[in-house]
Amino acid sequence: MEIETDRLLIRPWVENDLATFAEFNADPEVRRYYYPALLSRAQSDEVVAECMRHLNEHGFAFLATVRKEDSALIGGTGLSWTNDVPGDPAIEIGWILGRAYWRQGYARETGLAWFAQARSLGINEVIGYTSATNLPSRAQMEALGMTRDPAEDFADPTVPADNPLSPHVLYRLKGIT
Repeated sequence: MEIETDRLLIRPWVENDLATFAEFNADPEVRRYYYPALLSRAQSDEVVAECMRHLNEHGFAFLATVRKEDSALIGGTGLSWTNDVPGDPAIEIGWILGRAYWRQGYARETGLAWFAQARSLGINEVIGYTSATNLPSRAQMEALGMTRDPAEDFADPTVPADNPLSPHVLYRLKGIT
């Protein structure tokens, strides 16, 4: 599976991506709104392995995102099934970009591409969620047309209850197909 945008190629992960992605996952600013905050190389590699298992099982996943002009890995973006939100399992959109690639419109570009992919797969609704304090991702979801109902906000079950990253907000984009 590959998705192309004007500037980016979204593709399955390859061995050469692992060290760079691990660097992103070891950057305190990149991981500021994630729990656990930093990932070791082994933990980062396991995230990628899980993404590839998800791709093989479902036909979509959180994938490597590469800038076409120089083949630089800018991060990972994608869709995946989640059970970490209240209610039924849902398909979430997500992104994690290296700090050098922030504020260049890449999250929006990939978000729109993934919504188009969801449409082509017959997916009618995509959710996004993040810690309540993650104002940049919240703004991105809103810019992508996702909406939030505060009644759906929740404590993330993967984060300790006393951690400031536990309160999460949930956004939806319905009627994609």
